[in-house]
Amino acid sequence: MRTAVCPGSFDPITLGHLDLIRRASALFDRVLVCVMSNGEKDRGMFPPEERLRLARLAVADLPRVEAELWTGLLADYARARDACAVVKGVRGGGDFDMEYQMAWINDSLAPGLETVLLPASPRYVWFSSTMAREMIRYGQDLERYLPSAVAEEIRKGMR
Repeated sequence: MRTAVCPGSFDPITLGHLDLIRRASALFDRVLVCVMSNGEKDRGMFPPEERLRLARLAVADLPRVEAELWTGLLADYARARDACAVVKGVRGGGDFDMEYQMAWINDSLAPGLETVLLPASPRYVWFSSTMAREMIRYGQDLERYLPSAVAEEIRKGMR
């Protein structure tokens, strides 16, 4: 079974993330959404456990897709789950440069772990979790940016 990892902070998971996860699930037998928890990004809008809960809601209807929380190195997670690839989305040159460097690091830590970079779908290329957090802060319509189950849960929490 070929397993891929889609890692990220997912603060919160967006339609762009979900699009990437769906596309990865068409390429691999199993996709693990790895909600990364690290000190720098954990000061975001949602605590790690809530990000995991929202990610699980977003992928609930996708067969062969699971979401887990991880606090260590991505290479260690991939090795522990017997993954053959890391799938990342790139929106432009800056994303590519950063992900290219991370691919080298992950390969040095877990030889044979491939990195697959997928270009963001045009309808999501302009959007990020940072922008989603701003839309949440200012009470904007979230369905344009977040999976509907996630948007509903966030709205419930804001009431």
